[in-house]
Amino acid sequence: METRFRSGFCVLIVLVFVGLCGVRSVCAENRRPKNVQISVQAKWSGTPLLLEAGELLSNEWKDFFWDFIEVWLHSENDDADSYSAKDCLKKILRHGRSLLSEPLASIFEFTLTLRSASPRLVLYRQLAEESLSSFPLTDETTQNSLGEGISETNEQLQTKKSDPLSVGVNPKSPNGKCCWVDNGGTLFFDVADLRSWLQSSSDPAVDSFQQPELFEFDHIHVHSSAGSPVAILYGALGTDCFREFHFTLVEAAKEGKVRYAVRPVLPSGCEAKIGHCGGVGTRNSLNLGGYGVELALKNMEYKAMDDSTVKKGITLEDPHTEDLSQEVRGFIFSKILERKPELTSEIMAFRDHLLSTTISDMLDVWELKDLGHQAAQRIVQASDPLRSMEEINQNFPNIVSSLSRMKLNDSVKDEITANQRMIPPGKSLMALNGALINIDDVDLYSLVDLVHQDLSLADQFLKLKLYGFASERLYNKRVSEFVQILMPVFPGQLRYIRKNLFHAVYVIDPATICGLEASLRLLSIDMITSLYENSFPMRFGVILYSSNLIKQIEKSGGEINTSVDDNGLNEEDLSSLIIRLFLYVKENHGIQTAFQFMSNVNKLRIESDGPDDDAMERQHVEGAFVETILPKAKSLPQDLLLNLQREKTFKELSEESTMLVFKLGLAKLKCCLLMNGLVFDTNEESLMNAMNDELPRIQEQVYYGHINSHTDVLDKFLSESGISRYNPQIIADVKPRFISLSAFILGDEVVLNNVNYLHSPGTVDDLKPVTHLLAVDVTSGKGMKLLHEGLRYLMKGSKVARLGVLFNCNHDADASSLLFMKAFEITTSSFSHKKNVIDFLDQLSSFYENNFLPMSSEASGSTPTFIDKVAEIAVANGLSSKTYITALSDFSAENLRKHYNKVTQLLYRKFGLESGGSAVITNGRVMYPSDGSTFLSHDLHLLESVEFKQRIKLIVEIIDEVNWQDVDPDTLTSKFISDIVMLVSSSMAMRDRSSESARFEVLHAQHSAVILGNENSSIHIDAVIDPLSQTGQKVSSLLRVLWKYVQPSMRIVLNPMSSLVDLPLKNYYRYVVPSMPKKKKKSSSLDDFSSIDQTIDGPKAFFTNMPLSKTLTMNLDVPEPWLVEPVIAVHDMDNILLENVGDTRTLQAVFELEALVLTGHCSEKDHDPPRGLQLILGTKTTPHLVDTLVMANLGYWQMKVSPGVWYLQLAPGRSSELYDFKESGDGNQQKPLSKRITMDDLRGKVVHLEVVKKKGKEHEKLLVSDDDDSSQDDKKGNSWNSNLLKWASGIIGGSEQSKKSKSTLVEQGKRGRHGKTINIFSIASGHLYERFLKIMILSVLKNTNRPVKFWFIKNYLSPQFKDVIPHMAQEYGFEYELVTYKWPTWLHKQKEKQRIIWAYKILFLDVIFPLSLEKVIFVDADQVVRADMGELYDMDIKGRPLAYTPFCDNNKDMDGYRFWRQGFWKEHLRGRPYHISALYVVDLKKVRQTAAGDNLRDLPNYAQHTVPIFSLPQEWLWCESWCGNSTKSKAKTIDLCNNPMTKEPKLQGARRIVSEWVDLDLEARQFTAKILGDQIDEATPPQSQDPITADQSPEDLESKAEL
Repeated sequence: METRFRSGFCVLIVLVFVGLCGVRSVCAENRRPKNVQISVQAKWSGTPLLLEAGELLSNEWKDFFWDFIEVWLHSENDDADSYSAKDCLKKILRHGRSLLSEPLASIFEFTLTLRSASPRLVLYRQLAEESLSSFPLTDETTQNSLGEGISETNEQLQTKKSDPLSVGVNPKSPNGKCCWVDNGGTLFFDVADLRSWLQSSSDPAVDSFQQPELFEFDHIHVHSSAGSPVAILYGALGTDCFREFHFTLVEAAKEGKVRYAVRPVLPSGCEAKIGHCGGVGTRNSLNLGGYGVELALKNMEYKAMDDSTVKKGITLEDPHTEDLSQEVRGFIFSKILERKPELTSEIMAFRDHLLSTTISDMLDVWELKDLGHQAAQRIVQASDPLRSMEEINQNFPNIVSSLSRMKLNDSVKDEITANQRMIPPGKSLMALNGALINIDDVDLYSLVDLVHQDLSLADQFLKLKLYGFASERLYNKRVSEFVQILMPVFPGQLRYIRKNLFHAVYVIDPATICGLEASLRLLSIDMITSLYENSFPMRFGVILYSSNLIKQIEKSGGEINTSVDDNGLNEEDLSSLIIRLFLYVKENHGIQTAFQFMSNVNKLRIESDGPDDDAMERQHVEGAFVETILPKAKSLPQDLLLNLQREKTFKELSEESTMLVFKLGLAKLKCCLLMNGLVFDTNEESLMNAMNDELPRIQEQVYYGHINSHTDVLDKFLSESGISRYNPQIIADVKPRFISLSAFILGDEVVLNNVNYLHSPGTVDDLKPVTHLLAVDVTSGKGMKLLHEGLRYLMKGSKVARLGVLFNCNHDADASSLLFMKAFEITTSSFSHKKNVIDFLDQLSSFYENNFLPMSSEASGSTPTFIDKVAEIAVANGLSSKTYITALSDFSAENLRKHYNKVTQLLYRKFGLESGGSAVITNGRVMYPSDGSTFLSHDLHLLESVEFKQRIKLIVEIIDEVNWQDVDPDTLTSKFISDIVMLVSSSMAMRDRSSESARFEVLHAQHSAVILGNENSSIHIDAVIDPLSQTGQKVSSLLRVLWKYVQPSMRIVLNPMSSLVDLPLKNYYRYVVPSMPKKKKKSSSLDDFSSIDQTIDGPKAFFTNMPLSKTLTMNLDVPEPWLVEPVIAVHDMDNILLENVGDTRTLQAVFELEALVLTGHCSEKDHDPPRGLQLILGTKTTPHLVDTLVMANLGYWQMKVSPGVWYLQLAPGRSSELYDFKESGDGNQQKPLSKRITMDDLRGKVVHLEVVKKKGKEHEKLLVSDDDDSSQDDKKGNSWNSNLLKWASGIIGGSEQSKKSKSTLVEQGKRGRHGKTINIFSIASGHLYERFLKIMILSVLKNTNRPVKFWFIKNYLSPQFKDVIPHMAQEYGFEYELVTYKWPTWLHKQKEKQRIIWAYKILFLDVIFPLSLEKVIFVDADQVVRADMGELYDMDIKGRPLAYTPFCDNNKDMDGYRFWRQGFWKEHLRGRPYHISALYVVDLKKVRQTAAGDNLRDLPNYAQHTVPIFSLPQEWLWCESWCGNSTKSKAKTIDLCNNPMTKEPKLQGARRIVSEWVDLDLEARQFTAKILGDQIDEATPPQSQDPITADQSPEDLESKAEL
């Protein structure tokens, strides 16, 4: 329990302190505690909170967007006296929450205050700007300037390429207008003009212009007609113009005149024209939440800190007050002040004294040992355990002393020890409703999104009266499946044994090239023969089929047409002939001879001199047959051939083979390989790749005894996981599209409620867990084909599925079509239980299709004939003809059109299906049969099987156990349960979840766990957390947020490290969220919103009372997709020493979200990732704005983007010449030219791309080294490498023409600089290293007459440096560019900031620079150059990608520190030199050609076996630590390496070692002071330095040796 002090004792302490203060005459007044405040702003300007609310509600349910607009418009003038941001937020929340139930309403409040919808509004700004730019206005004053906010001076000094993404630029109000409507041909700025257009034609669709594109995120009005012209309103709710346009367009939509969509935008300049709450959020920078900030205690071993006088700089408002409830060295001062308020000044002085003293980081080892257990005990025993955990791990340096003195309860320690027999100490895990979450990568946005998904599901289940349905049970049922996957497999290689473990079957059309090609592919038949002859443990075969016969079967509804002339008048197709001849040879001469016949066919084709070298001709087949059987024939082969052709021998077997391929669905692939039932493409590597894929599965089964010598391997695999048919659209690897159907039933939609289902005969009363909905257009042959296949599917029989039909007809459907649909619906509603109902509908469909399609004027006038025929077919099938005659005779065509128009609108708004389109919807899974494929009844059976096994079966089992409360037992029919299964399974499929689970219940939770119960919550959190870990610092805050807004049930097992020998945390940490509630305070999320005006302060990280004499370094812990940079930071954030900040009470810094990171993985089936593939990204009008390369590592790539709609393409040149994007798997054979990517949130995107080689390019390499490039292309001067660089220099790096057009760039003759540009790359962090960097720049420039361009890594540069460098470039005549790259998630992350910075100069050389850059020299920031770097730049490095200087070895005093001469490094290098990375040359062209960058994701010295290093002459790098003074005079560069023996401070060593350093430093500092308007001060050493806070770890040796 926490130590409590009596008030008298507190007074005594205070009085003693006051006395001491008087004696020492140094009071805490002189060392007042300091604070640190950090914020992260969005790069874009603020967005209206009112519009953000609409977007959030739309995410819940699209119709809520329109409901919210109506509610707001009708109550806009309510509370007109309330103008403050807080009042407006309350009003917005009140209207928004009215549409939602709890706890969804609480999530809505939190996400609104988090401003998570702001990126969507930025996306709309991009689209609005594109809309305006499509129709340029004549008034030049209205043109939007993309350079808004950039001064002319800075623009002239800007030497780097402008940001092509123009993040969040808000379009200016066009001609003072705040709203406009875009119909694709015109922009309407006045309602009168819009009305004129709407009234000008009864059918506005006749306009010839292209309509604007609508996206899945667009808000399309509920009454919009799918076939009507598009009208997009750009404007903001709250403006008068929006109200007028909105009401006009709503009426037009109801009349079927337009598809009305809204894109919410408040143009710049319209803030004064919007209602009093509409502008809230636009007047301030947008402060973001959802990230962490760390203040780490810095290791000052080498005292690397700038000694320049700290400038006062900008003072920002400090809105915070000190939190007196925080524990300070065992005291809680808020309680002391409550008891002794008269001693406030003395008590506060004592508190300041405690805070100013050194924190307790030098505990004895015995005091450290049980810190983890003591922390767990304090947390568990606290009244608010989540708050306690957060306070302990986020302020650990201040709390560790009192924590170490806590008496440990043995029961806590024993339980933790017992749990750690089942889970490793310090391991952290978390699961949401049973599904594991990646606890290392989770952030606030992704976690809230996951919770929101589950809350939405729970809300739907509640409305369905599904009490007790727990989604986590789905994961518990799957645990056993995943345990086996994690088990080890049997090691070793597969030996030649007598058991056939591999079953390979090639499926080919023998008359096509893909099966027999020899020039570009290894002949499949030859490969099979070779394996057969070598007795490989494989059973192999060939299935031959005829593509022509497949087409006939498809046309005849799945049957072989027997009406083909058998008299030989119709010549047999080549495929069928080859199949029959193959079967004859196999039957009479054996299988090997049959294979030889196939090989001979191919040989004759190749040797042919025909006009088309690839064409298969009949003479090739006949000649091969004669050649094959001639040695073995007893009669003339020619006569035998004529008899076989005439008698059609083996015709039935040939047709059966083709029919089998048709039923399996394999004809779509043309040629394929089946390996133990798995489908692979055919190429020279496919067989070995397939075997390698199967080997681990077989080994595992053998290891566990599931396969033995008596097992039929193929039968086992097919019986366990086999399917009856192959359809890539159904079983593709890409994630299917799902739509939740619950909202259709629960909301205002009546269409799905009115669907009547059809069943296979005899199964009407059975439960049907699988529901197929067919959307068909009966006016098209394609639609009727799908309808026929659905009926045939039911005829063949299904015990677990039912089928419903949604008619998606065009608005011009004629009377016969309407009659047919009406007759169909009468049948399903009145006779679905009848035995012959399916036969009736099939006959009715055939009659309609044969007599009324295509639609004609004659057909449309034959209503009586149609009715008579319907009655006739009804009687024949035992149905009542009277029902049809009565209903069809007096039907209203207009009413029917209105009814089916509602269906069409639903399909368009919810499924994106255009009028006349077809779709198959199976329990929420949506597929769109494409024009190039046929969706057959076999495919519906496959879909039923796949969906039932993979996701529906488990849901049925759970629903069987549901306790139906408040439900009339009579309503619990099979249809009711079938509906529930359909709705629940569709909703569950929308969840984005890991399929992994863990058994948290096996861990004990009596003494060392936090259990927070809420039996009414639908959210349950299971977690295992080490409270004294970096993961625990973040997760504790996330759990507090969930507890505040969602009130989930939680079971948090604490799992600290045992027997600690060092402090587990050496930092302070804050996780930034909208302000949390204080005790006795009703609402807290409003604290960031002003109650006086319309400003929104936004969340910030606030560290109170930080230690004064400790050097701290600041790090941001941002979500993976964020790229941030400092924009306001007066002080050195790498070296925060608060006692040096003068009178400043709160040190403040502002960072900016510069961009989001779009990442992805690119793959090529059956091949390694296409390393070096170039990708470009842009908009439709500007397709190339950013670019990147694909890495070999996981095919990874990344690009910087902003919120918007982007298009990803293969770059022009080699990439697009060799590759295409693979088709989407929907059966459409057309390969997409680009991928559309929507960035509309702060979570980024991970895009999975699959590419395929173009036909004829299968063997060409993407990367060709100059050494290997001796092809004809070189002779023609068409080497791809030179083409690439020519292209890249013009587009990626910025064309020379565009560069010269900027006044900021260096002219060739300026300052006497001429020749080839020297490119130099460096990295710096912190004011000291930026000071060094300026000196390095000056030393380079003073020693060369060549043009120089510097490349700096942007991530860590301070705002001051970025302000100064443009002026410095102008003054001294050089170019520069800032580059950046986000550390990939798959690459092991360093935790120490200096290690990360050091790694940046090595790891991403191939991707961080533009492709136009061919060579670069890396120079450490703390280096002084004494030679012309042009000499090094031009040096021949003998074709090596890298050139480094070996470490000196002539300073014998340092021999004991040369770690590379012993142990691991000595063994690994084996005589190779160990190089220092303070200076090196990179041949980027060679790096890209050889993919050296992929091997350099490791240390260069370690990787030099695969990435050879050219050793530079020793004089190119000298440093005193490793080199003797005898070689200093020859040094061409001097590096200020750390000296591990003396640990001399950097600045002291610089002044002593480098004679010119002082003058260069003075010049750089004087120039900086002039630009920043500061006074130059003599440098003075810092007032205090930290002792070493931690021992030097072995892995730091290399980096610290080079710093």
